[in-house]
Amino acid sequence: MNKIESVNDFVVRFANVNGSGSASANNLFAKAVFRLGVPVSPKNIFPSNIQGLPTWYEVRVNEHGFLGRRGGLDMVVAVNGQTLFKDYQEVLPGGYFLYDSTKELSKEFDRDDITPIGIPLTRLCNDAFQNPKLRQLLKNIIYVGSLSFLLDMDFSILTESIERQFKKKPKLAEPNIKALDIGYQYAKEHHQGVCKLSVRKTDKLKDEILMDGNSAFGLGAVYAGATVTGWYPITPSTSVIEAFTRYSKMFRTEEDTGRHKVAIIQAEDELAALGIVIGATWNGARAFTATSGPGISLMSEFLGLAYFAEIPAVLVNVQRTGPSTGMPTRTQQADLLSCAYASHGDTKHVLIFPCDPKECFELGADAFDLAERLQTPVIVMSDLDLGMNDHVSAPLHWDDNRKYDRGKVLSAEDLDNLKEKWGRYLDADGDGICYRTLPGTHPTKGAFVTRGTSHNEYAAYTEYSPIYRAGMERLLVKWETTRSLVPTPHIKIRDTDLGVGVVFFGTTTHAAYEAISRLAKTGLKINSMRIRSFPFQDEVIAFINDHKTIFIIEQNRDAQLRTMLMTECSISPTKLQSILHYEGLPITADFITNNLLAGLEIQSQSSPQDSKGGIA
Repeated sequence: MNKIESVNDFVVRFANVNGSGSASANNLFAKAVFRLGVPVSPKNIFPSNIQGLPTWYEVRVNEHGFLGRRGGLDMVVAVNGQTLFKDYQEVLPGGYFLYDSTKELSKEFDRDDITPIGIPLTRLCNDAFQNPKLRQLLKNIIYVGSLSFLLDMDFSILTESIERQFKKKPKLAEPNIKALDIGYQYAKEHHQGVCKLSVRKTDKLKDEILMDGNSAFGLGAVYAGATVTGWYPITPSTSVIEAFTRYSKMFRTEEDTGRHKVAIIQAEDELAALGIVIGATWNGARAFTATSGPGISLMSEFLGLAYFAEIPAVLVNVQRTGPSTGMPTRTQQADLLSCAYASHGDTKHVLIFPCDPKECFELGADAFDLAERLQTPVIVMSDLDLGMNDHVSAPLHWDDNRKYDRGKVLSAEDLDNLKEKWGRYLDADGDGICYRTLPGTHPTKGAFVTRGTSHNEYAAYTEYSPIYRAGMERLLVKWETTRSLVPTPHIKIRDTDLGVGVVFFGTTTHAAYEAISRLAKTGLKINSMRIRSFPFQDEVIAFINDHKTIFIIEQNRDAQLRTMLMTECSISPTKLQSILHYEGLPITADFITNNLLAGLEIQSQSSPQDSKGGIA
């Protein structure tokens, strides 16, 4: 048997039971790899119940910096009896299967193309620790200790991490370090030279950070000047608000009084949460909310109000798998249509597509400027993978000289200096964006009625058809202005003959770039365009029209980005070929590579365990 042999380039999956405390141990392993200077990408795959069901934690180690899921498992650490045989079957030929050998494997575990590594985790834990509550937790730490030997990791990195974690409670650090050592010593005594995978310290990481997207956005909202959030708890967006709360306490606290200079309001439902945001921004505050697909559905009416009354609002949609409740703890990119055209009647909303924590921070902060400049809702389209999983990211930077773009807001002095009658919905500049006032700006001037019904240029109610039509057409003028303000696409031209192009967005980015790199090594050059916003710019249309073949890669069933490109850009359906992934797990480079090859009618070797979804 040829064992998989690799340094700083492999995938290990931990198979656990939800609620067993395994996440902390698995996270300890991933962060230890990161601290050794090796790029790492952990994916927590967990059920929506509190405890008892299977959970997996997949760690991609890749010193070349490919941070999307690869596909395939080089090693499985299997400690869940419910899924033991399934986990065993998913190990790649030549891979490694670490299991709890307190109980022997049955005869069906008979593969001769992988290496079994038995560690009696339960027995070792029971022999060393008397506290029943600690045993389950420390059993997880024992297998991390075993891995440190098997993978030839610097053991001190793990012990230092434990000491740092329990700095304020050193008595808790002691049994954890003991458990690490138990696992390490057992593997050293019984499995010397068995594993050909290893993690070695490198300098591949300079000043990169390891951070989740929800935390990055929460911090970005603080820097962007947000002072109000209305929210309702929903997986996987709740930690956006938790991060905003945490960072607000750090940066928005009065030194003298200790008062927090923010209003964080848990509403009775998602509709009310957005109502709080709209009311706050109407009054001049910067406000936002965070939700997921079901929340978007409930917020639809108020999104229409904000669009038509032209009130700024920032909304973070951390997408999960639908329809309906779907799989609340799985990831997807399936809310594009519901967000772009949310509410009834003719509405269009600005969408922003970040792909990593740095963009969650930067584009999230930019969303507040965009919302106020455009006087409209701006929806940041994240997803569970980006929001809740840690990602290696470039460091976050903020220009202290940056000034917030509040858009066309009239001051009392501006109102006094006006020579013509001011109208709230009067397009004075021809860009579709009108001048607004804030309550209390002037004692006698600048007041208007904000309404969701049809209105004229002076905010007066009307049902006169020509006036209604003129207002709706002005909103289209503003939409055209929006194209020049939203983030532009990232385009990479590798083939000047403009043969094959791929289009993608958000968290599909990392796996897509890896697939393109793989195909380049075979001589197949593919150009790429990462879309970062909606409405689409001229560059998007030109890229598609200039290429002979275009593949649209997205994580949903109904090819929603393709639909939007056809509708908004008048692209022929025959021009666009979809690669669709919709099983709730982050897309893999294997999947994209195989489907690109199949789409181009090139012979490929498809990985059986990663062939769901496909070309449409």
